[in-house]
Amino acid sequence: QVQLVESGGGPVQAGGSLRLSCVASGYTHSNKYMGWFRQAPGKEREGVGLIYIGGGSTYYADSVKGRFTISQDNAKNTVYLQMNSLKPEDTAMYYCAAGQIPLLVASTWGYWGQGTQVTVSS
Repeated sequence: QVQLVESGGGPVQAGGSLRLSCVASGYTHSNKYMGWFRQAPGKEREGVGLIYIGGGSTYYADSVKGRFTISQDNAKNTVYLQMNSLKPEDTAMYYCAAGQIPLLVASTWGYWGQGTQVTVSS
């Protein structure tokens, strides 16, 4: 069983930055990808980006491209989401996920963390 724990969320002003962390434990080797998703109240969960654990290649949603960066520290079993130039519309609960398919579609990911709240004020 894979466990994912996110941290690093909080309040921030528009234009500011936050770095989220996701620590993975348990049997992680079968999951090739780690992803970040977000969900605002009343909206569907949307994909933010993903990283291929084996090689570090990344993919981002258009809405965050150029502002968000995903990285990893394999020694710490940790994936990061660096968020810069934050906007009020980035306000959401942010989740990390582990899976085997590189699609930013929530239903294709098998393991989820509990989420960390990001609130961007204007």
